[in-house]
Amino acid sequence: MYAVKCHGEMVMSKGRDRTVSRRSDGGWENKRNDADRAGSVHRTQKEAEGSARDMLKKSGGGELTTKGRDGKIRSKDTIPPGNDPNPPKDKEH
Repeated sequence: MYAVKCHGEMVMSKGRDRTVSRRSDGGWENKRNDADRAGSVHRTQKEAEGSARDMLKKSGGGELTTKGRDGKIRSKDTIPPGNDPNPPKDKEH
């Protein structure tokens, strides 16, 4: 694990974790936390989240962070087979 800068804030990353966030052009990007460029760009946040989930499942799981229009974290979810750090508390999905 190592720290990377993601949209102006430092976050811990395992390399395959992903963040969905709004772009300046109004689209939504699905991006690995350690990447410089988006893995994919979508019209809606829902489409970007779906793409990120698929990519995480195929790469062995990890943490998906979704940011709202304001750039603040809306939700976090561990995609299997990743290890959820707070399994009893995570009732979002």
